[in-house]
Amino acid sequence: MKKINSKTLAGTVMLATLVVVLDYALKYSNLKIPFPPLPILKFDFTGIPIALSLLLYGFVPGIFTSLVAFTAILARSGDLVGSSMKALAELSTVTGMALGLRYAPKYKRSVAIALGVSARCIFMFFATLTLFPIWMTPFAVAFNIIQGSISTLGGYFIYEAVKKRISSHIRT
Repeated sequence: MKKINSKTLAGTVMLATLVVVLDYALKYSNLKIPFPPLPILKFDFTGIPIALSLLLYGFVPGIFTSLVAFTAILARSGDLVGSSMKALAELSTVTGMALGLRYAPKYKRSVAIALGVSARCIFMFFATLTLFPIWMTPFAVAFNIIQGSISTLGGYFIYEAVKKRISSHIRT
């Protein structure tokens, strides 16, 4: 396993902190947007710093920030199922993106986004089968397509802005 340097550690911790701040701020300001067909599912922006941690610092930081999301949601709500589902969604998104970045160098951005969203949808389809009746799973997949796109595209837009301005923060 590759040793993590202090810049990677500091950047990862900063993005993990942003995950916590976004989760708490969106929850307590009532700015999480319910998905109309399944209002238990809510759109938020906590996946953006998770995707950004993968893009800036690598797979392990992406996993770490996903686990921080799980911990923050569990601490805030006490909801083991909800926090686990969020963590699984973000972990699968990061894993799909990482595979795209690694195995499709020519089209890595497009493939990473597509694999990230696809992996999220596949994992969450099976995970939601344990919670929802089968007829609700297409709505859960639609939600995950939208939420996965918000996370991956938001992460990429910020990554590109950071890359243009402070390329010293981009992993090599």
